Amino acid sequence: MKIRPLLLPVLIGLALFARGADSADPIAPALQSFVDKHIAAGVVALVENRDGVLALEKAGYASLADKTPIRDDALFWIASMSKSLTGAGLMILVDEGKVSLDDPVEKYLPEFKGQMVSGPDGKDAPHPPSHPITVREIMDHTSGLVLASEKNLKRTQVLKDDVAEYAAHPLRQEPGTKYEYNNCGINTGGRIIEVVSGMPYGDFMQQRLFDPLGMKDTTCWPTEEQAARLAHSARFTEDKTGLVEVKLDANVPARAIEKLSEGAHVPAAIIGDMGFGIAGDYGKHYAMPAGGYFSTAHDLGQFCRMLLRGGELDGKRYLSEKAVRTMSANQTGDVKVSSQEAYGVGVSVKLTGEEGPAPGSFGHRGARRTAMWIDPKNELAMIILVERFDMPGAQQKVMYGDFMTAAVE
Repeated sequence: MKIRPLLLPVLIGLALFARGADSADPIAPALQSFVDKHIAAGVVALVENRDGVLALEKAGYASLADKTPIRDDALFWIASMSKSLTGAGLMILVDEGKVSLDDPVEKYLPEFKGQMVSGPDGKDAPHPPSHPITVREIMDHTSGLVLASEKNLKRTQVLKDDVAEYAAHPLRQEPGTKYEYNNCGINTGGRIIEVVSGMPYGDFMQQRLFDPLGMKDTTCWPTEEQAARLAHSARFTEDKTGLVEVKLDANVPARAIEKLSEGAHVPAAIIGDMGFGIAGDYGKHYAMPAGGYFSTAHDLGQFCRMLLRGGELDGKRYLSEKAVRTMSANQTGDVKVSSQEAYGVGVSVKLTGEEGPAPGSFGHRGARRTAMWIDPKNELAMIILVERFDMPGAQQKVMYGDFMTAAVE
């Protein structure tokens, strides 16, 4: 039988559709296996290319206690993934010529003038550093600033005051000589954003990134409606054979929370998942640049696709291609981070192909094992969102590796 030319494209399309329908989707079963293996209580994953979403899958529960199925738009605390948002915010100002990564921090924050080095234990004789810490060094964790874990560090939940406290502490080592993961450095970058832009850090991020990108659920202070979509955190049972939902500060009196929040409403679900200390963030409207944000797969997908496209999305340019290249390049140089990764401006940079993403991929993980990677080689952005307190290294390797490999596949 002779096929008419006009029918040929239709028949080819039908054949491709049939082949796609018969092909097994590798992502959905991978996510379900994480739930079945007690790696995650609930998980949402998104894969996209330059043009849009290729896959949005979910498995498991938002709440193990209530057996509430997880939703596509579930809200997750993304913790240190916030560093990448802050890095992008700072690079906007670099693009505008208002900040240089090679500038000393003291150019923007005079409280850092005269800072001394006294070693990690504070016992060395204080001496001037070889050079003042730079913007690049606070953003790539080589500044030598005091660590957030320092017991004597005052925490005010006011960014200006917190950063002034960092400046009052001596450096732990010579700037640029050692990688030491450091929330205080990224928070200092957020303070530079405030000073240079003339806007509170949270307002700048909202107006310059989140609102125009359509990131409507990215916030440090979830509303009651957003909290109803919260993915609750889980941890191992005592015998490590399953998972149980985490509930923090269940017995804290309401009056104590109200006092700390200065009357601002804090959803009970947020207190239960984060502890009552977050009430202070609500009360002071504090946005922590290094780890304060909650978000969704959709919102992070918008952010990641913008970076995958070299700083542009839907006809609007947020960053120059040069800024994205700088942000995602190895900024630590000869200073070793690990055998697998280097660090850029608020992002980790893959040196090897472990866990799925190709070398050159960049992104970040969060404390409760959320992760996002932009993979320029395969032209993909990959996001996996879970909330897990105590995931051991073996489980992390399975989860990240299986998901990223399935995403590339």
